[in-house]
Amino acid sequence: MRTTRFATATAALLLTVTLVGCGEQVDGTALPAPDEDRGGGEKVNSDFDKLLRECELVAEAKIGEIVGNATYVESSFSGAVCMWNIADAPGGSAMATLNWYEMGTLNNEKTTNQKLGYLTGDITVQGRRALQVRRPNDNDSCGVTAPAADVGVIGWWINYRPGSAHPDPCAGAQKLVELTLDLAR
Repeated sequence: MRTTRFATATAALLLTVTLVGCGEQVDGTALPAPDEDRGGGEKVNSDFDKLLRECELVAEAKIGEIVGNATYVESSFSGAVCMWNIADAPGGSAMATLNWYEMGTLNNEKTTNQKLGYLTGDITVQGRRALQVRRPNDNDSCGVTAPAADVGVIGWWINYRPGSAHPDPCAGAQKLVELTLDLAR
């Protein structure tokens, strides 16, 4: 019983000390960290001008060419995904999507796709094991995921307008993966 009281008193004291420490007010004005050397030889880039660099690996004109000689390509970005809307693709419109997961693995991608009910098959891209992914009963879209040149995985999806006449989306997605791997080296 005595040990329980001691433990309870100790816990109460620690909680009080923690709460008092968190309630401290500091006078002054918050300022951004200076743009100076951080010891590793690199300057801090507070402009975030390289944030979307992955989205620029493949030129929009090249994406349009691979999707089907399209000339109107408009890009957007959401999270870890770069997207291109292509208005003049074969059969109407299309979308190309690039994802790049620095901590991703092919095995994790395969497991996730299987949980989603997607059809996933092993293929080879530039001598590396890669995945080709399709939604069931969907011949209008396809994705290809491969190990990145350094770490993680990259994947491209091409989605054409359902039921339209268009090139093979798997061939286009694979070509975009190959091109991305070439440019990332």
